[in-house]
Amino acid sequence: MEYILHILVIAGIYIILTLSLNLIVGYTGLPALGHAAFSCIGAYASSLLALNAGLSPWIGLLTGACAAALAGIAIGYPAVRLKGDYLALATFGLGVIVYSIAKNWVSLTRGPMGLPGIPGFSVFGFQFSGIWSYLLLVLVFVAITIFIISRIVNSPFGRVLLSIREDEIASESLGKDTTKYKLLVFIIGAFFAGIAGSLYSHYITFIDPSSFTLMESITILLMVIFGGMGRISGSIVGAIILVVFPELLRFLGMPSSIAAPMRQMIYGLLLVFLMIKRPQGIMGLYRFK
Repeated sequence: MEYILHILVIAGIYIILTLSLNLIVGYTGLPALGHAAFSCIGAYASSLLALNAGLSPWIGLLTGACAAALAGIAIGYPAVRLKGDYLALATFGLGVIVYSIAKNWVSLTRGPMGLPGIPGFSVFGFQFSGIWSYLLLVLVFVAITIFIISRIVNSPFGRVLLSIREDEIASESLGKDTTKYKLLVFIIGAFFAGIAGSLYSHYITFIDPSSFTLMESITILLMVIFGGMGRISGSIVGAIILVVFPELLRFLGMPSSIAAPMRQMIYGLLLVFLMIKRPQGIMGLYRFK
């Protein structure tokens, strides 16, 4: 039972990551390939404040999310002036930089050795130590993320994002400062990714750079595409399926030397099949042109 609850907690964290990336990729149409960098910043900032400064994880969570948002400004300000493949490469470069810092700044991050003993959350003396309690905590943050992002995309601000996705030149001709809107989207997406990274670090109580590789960014992007870009429900479905499905393959009864490659093969074939038959994703309405 605890194993199932653990998978649900991880799925909840990925839902937050997928929703935040969908705001950038699905609703605004910006190809971003370094989203794990923002969660890495949030995770390390929150963990280091708790371990080295003795601050409450709640303060660390907010600080980590704000640090990720600042990183969103740092990469977003020059990057949003780029388009297409160049924007994708710029965000890819962010992922490389953040991963390299986490791995090589040993005096701060302990490098590949990671940060052990990260304290968990507590409220009025109640410690979120049981997996049930942490699942409820993650579900609360998932609900908050869904509510805020749904309000954003259904607002006039969200309609401008859709206009940028469909035709940025036409949006500019109507007097919209598309650069400002794209920068704000990067900041919002990075903020929620920082929250997800902080939740992950205080749940696992250990982080190292291997949790925030470039493949992690690709995985989050695949969840967005798989579930459907431009749909909140698509992000939820994509994250749940691509977290739960590989775990189900563990129970095929094959030797471990065969099971892991087989899971990756089935996982890849499933994605290829979906991209051929339904390139907009399971619940999506939009795909890259």
